[in-house]
Amino acid sequence: MHWHIWMLLVMADDVNTCCAVLLEMGWKVKANDRAYHQLPEFQKKVFLCIKKSRYSGNAIKTYKYNALTFIPLNLYEQFKRVANVYFLALLILQIIPDITTLPWYTTLIPLVVVLGITAIKDLVDDLARHRMDKEINNRKTEVLLDGRFESAKWRDVQVGDVVRLKKNDFIPADILMLSSSNPNSLCYVETAELDGFDPLTLNCVGLTGLIECEEPNNRLDKFIGTMLWNRERYPLDLDNMLLRGCKIRNTDVCHGLVIFAGADTKIMKNGGKTRFKRTKIDELMNYMVYTIFALLVLVAAGLAIGHTFWYDQIGAKAWYLFDGKGYSASHRGFLSFWGYIIVLNTMVPISLYVSVEVIRLGQSKFINWDLQMYYADKDTPAKARTTTLNEQLGQIEYIFSDKTGTLTQNIMQFKKCTIAGRSYVGHQKQHQNLLWNRYADKMFQFMDHSLVATVRSGKDKDAMEFFKLLSLCHTVMVDEDMVYQAASPDEGALVTAARNFGYVFLNRTQDTITIQEGDKENSYEMLALLDFNSDRKRMSIILRFPDGRIRLYCKGADTVIYERLSAESKHTKSTQTALDIFANETLRTLCLCYKDISAGEYEAWERRHKEAQVVLADRDAALDRVYEDIEKNLMLIGATAIEDKLQDGVPETIAKLAKADIKIWVLTGDKKETAENIGYSCSLLTDDMQIHYGEDVKSVPLLSVRQTTRRVQPQSNRPGKRKPADPFFTQTGKNALIITGGWLNEILYEKKKKRRRLRLRRLGRRLPPSSPQDGQPMNDWEKEQRQVDFVDMACECEAVICCRVTPKQKANVVSLVKKYKKAVTLSIGDGANDVNMIKTADIGVGISGQEGMQAVMSSDYAFAQFRYLERLLLVHGRWSYIRMCKFLRFFFFKNFAFTLVHFWFSFFSGYSSQVNWFITLYNLCYSSLPVLLVGLLDQDVNDKLSLRFPKLYLPGQQGSLFNYKNFFISLFHGIFVSLIIFFIPYGAFLQTMGQDGEAPSDYQSFAVVTASSLIFIVNLQISLDTSYWTFVNCFAVLGSIAIYFGIMFDIHSAGIHVIFPAYFTFTGAASNALRQPYLWLTIVLTVGISLLPVICIQFLSKTIWPSRNRKKYEADLEREEREKAPAFQRGRRSRRSGYAFSHSQGYADLISSGRSIRRKPTGRAGLQQSIREVPHAENI
Repeated sequence: MHWHIWMLLVMADDVNTCCAVLLEMGWKVKANDRAYHQLPEFQKKVFLCIKKSRYSGNAIKTYKYNALTFIPLNLYEQFKRVANVYFLALLILQIIPDITTLPWYTTLIPLVVVLGITAIKDLVDDLARHRMDKEINNRKTEVLLDGRFESAKWRDVQVGDVVRLKKNDFIPADILMLSSSNPNSLCYVETAELDGFDPLTLNCVGLTGLIECEEPNNRLDKFIGTMLWNRERYPLDLDNMLLRGCKIRNTDVCHGLVIFAGADTKIMKNGGKTRFKRTKIDELMNYMVYTIFALLVLVAAGLAIGHTFWYDQIGAKAWYLFDGKGYSASHRGFLSFWGYIIVLNTMVPISLYVSVEVIRLGQSKFINWDLQMYYADKDTPAKARTTTLNEQLGQIEYIFSDKTGTLTQNIMQFKKCTIAGRSYVGHQKQHQNLLWNRYADKMFQFMDHSLVATVRSGKDKDAMEFFKLLSLCHTVMVDEDMVYQAASPDEGALVTAARNFGYVFLNRTQDTITIQEGDKENSYEMLALLDFNSDRKRMSIILRFPDGRIRLYCKGADTVIYERLSAESKHTKSTQTALDIFANETLRTLCLCYKDISAGEYEAWERRHKEAQVVLADRDAALDRVYEDIEKNLMLIGATAIEDKLQDGVPETIAKLAKADIKIWVLTGDKKETAENIGYSCSLLTDDMQIHYGEDVKSVPLLSVRQTTRRVQPQSNRPGKRKPADPFFTQTGKNALIITGGWLNEILYEKKKKRRRLRLRRLGRRLPPSSPQDGQPMNDWEKEQRQVDFVDMACECEAVICCRVTPKQKANVVSLVKKYKKAVTLSIGDGANDVNMIKTADIGVGISGQEGMQAVMSSDYAFAQFRYLERLLLVHGRWSYIRMCKFLRFFFFKNFAFTLVHFWFSFFSGYSSQVNWFITLYNLCYSSLPVLLVGLLDQDVNDKLSLRFPKLYLPGQQGSLFNYKNFFISLFHGIFVSLIIFFIPYGAFLQTMGQDGEAPSDYQSFAVVTASSLIFIVNLQISLDTSYWTFVNCFAVLGSIAIYFGIMFDIHSAGIHVIFPAYFTFTGAASNALRQPYLWLTIVLTVGISLLPVICIQFLSKTIWPSRNRKKYEADLEREEREKAPAFQRGRRSRRSGYAFSHSQGYADLISSGRSIRRKPTGRAGLQQSIREVPHAENI
């Protein structure tokens, strides 16, 4: 088979554009010459005098650790948590004999357990990244070495290599297309791994040689370069490139030249760094640890000072306290300070962090085991890929979602149409008789027998013109197997509809289109193809019929078509009525029309068209003006309605999340019209919203006033970062914002300023200072204020849609909201172009079950359908947040109540920092299990009510269940209980006589009473706070009390005294004390007084001051149902056209120029003969 390499000749718009392009070309690639890229001029300094090639190898690295860096780097990350540093300092203090009051291993063992569990979890996650990297780096491809194609691993591919790719191969790097086995010299690639959907994208053919192009960047929609070949220079653009991560489809063999490899590829540039994510509760706990430590230092310092004075006044004179060490009073006070630091460390015990990790692990398992988030069609369960962020799911304020593959299935279905004022609604369940049409697509689901009969009869000229237009006016390609290759699935759906109704697109050349009309095959001469772009919102084709007539066919958005209709056009009102109905059903509508053109009119227009084609300055605008001349006085035929099939449950999920005050932003690379229609389809946009477009936003009065005021205001008088109080949108009602990536760059002034600085630097000039007149930000402060304005304005809207945004822009938008709103964000997507956004957000969710899995591998949570997000947030997230908050509040309370008893006791014990085994066992056995189970199992309401009343989610967004207010409430509650626990037994023991005539006022009896009171109080208190009782909770409360009494009797028994006489000296103290009814009465009194205020407050809050009243929520729900507007309101005009033939500009330039479809010349065979193949391979 002979091959040919096509040349691409593109003229620059003007001289300035050429100069700007040349300035940006700093990347040189020479084909099949590895030594060239190792020349000194291509070396860059790495460290000191060490240099390496600026061209990256093709191996990728997404993991965080290796064998050498794992331990130090992981420990460094873990010791960013203040509590771990705190416990390490305690461990060091406990090793010092003169200070320690507890064995050092009581801190070492839990600390090692916490660090080890976290390290193992991080190691497992990173090993998964290692496996993925290894799998990708070891993929095989064929590389041209020494004139022969040899198999090589991806990691061994280098810049400048010529590679051969076959059908279903993944593309190993960003390569320049050289040749293809496709008859039309095209190469079709599937971008599923790149962006999560799989339309077929066209790439034209380029040449090999010396390539000079832009340096590696993250722009997936941009590539500028030139090729030097045979002493001539040819421009290159994105159409010549195949990007890493795509897959070769419908092409047997193609060849390419590696331009960017490994970390320099566009998809890796968009990947972003793996970030260490922490929850807001973690950050808050860090500050609380600071607070507790400051409180601890103050308390310990006060007690140390007290001990110094006490020893100086009393202790030094008491002969029975003499220890022979001879320390001064101040020295003993200094040692007492550190001793109290150790004794009182139970304010923040390490068991807190062990319990937090256990709770998070349990919550992650509950997500994994949730059958209601299991997608049976693809056997895909939900997966919590991290265990550290669960409670953050209950605090989400903003969701940033991709569109294609996340909200939609990217499946277009021809649903309805109207022809000459008559509407046709297909029925999918109707039996389809396809015997009359051998080309019919059996997968086509629209069937209307009356329409079929009308078309087959040949009597209805409007119906015949309708489907003839659909079969002729498009940019679809077709292969030998009659498989259509469309730039987007919706255009493919239209051509397939014509095919099933007997108008079959068969073939096209540069100048002709051939279709099957019933039993006849006709060829039409294509005179001109007026392609679609986002400004025109339409496309047209001018054809010469076999009988010599010249006719223009046009299809486009109703908003532009109706402006160009002839006054004699029929059925405009009936068609408009049908369009309104279609649009209210969120279908993508499209108007079809035609115009007969005389030969003289066409010849005059053709001359103007050719003149516009060679204009150097502003050629696109000149062509648009010429197109306007011919696209007028059109005759309306009808309209189509296509459904961009949403994933199941998407509208309901978005509506439910909106009721929970979660704002959803859609960030997509699709064009504006497509994204807007999907916004209506999924209920993100509604008819009662005022839509603001990016190009109109500058006219918002307050925005322009703020920017002007900042520019004329003196620098010294400018305020700080104070947020303006005035809203941007003063009108009442809901607002929505729809912007594009280009507008986003413009409003933030990033891209423009960066390019300007780069060009001037290469010319050796300095960037001049900005002035108020040039529209550029004058300094970083103004640039930041513009960003604040954008975020404030966007956050006032109920919905925001960002179209035509790159992966980097997606991440930037998320970063801006995080930075200026301090909000908890969630990003959800399904493709590699969503990875950066997923990594940037506080929570990243990947849609699994698709062919591209990069988003899942970079995510924190993964499931198969968008609708599961509702349950993840409103049920699991809300429960996790409530459970964690309740756990932390009670944990702090019980430890303050326990620890501060030592503080009160110090005033009666000479401020001596002495402890016993109780301090070690308190958080380990006596009080840990009940609160741990509350953190795992508690529910204020069940999952059905959580979903039914989304407003229950609001406390998490407000952070009202755990904050400094709750912390100090727990602190003062603990102080109150510790006072009761100490002073009521203390008063009861003063001047007391037991039943046997002996005074039960020894320290051990006092300790038994206070300890027993504490255990009863904390376990009964958690019982009062438990909302959802199970057998396990009941067993934990009773079991903790039983364990306490069992251990207490054991450590006061004679048996353990015999075994460890030095440690357990108070034999029989517990049994002796608890035989006294007086002491039991003291315990009951202490417990009762401690719990009575809590019982009263709970009673009053639930009866008089309810915070979450179920009846109130039910009344709100009923009112919303009554006020809900009907889906379609008569007489309401809704123009939401779904004109979306392609996600980018169509193939008209390729088709009309013939670059991709003219016959292959037979010359230039020398290049092929110079390449030798291995014996079993095909010749190029």
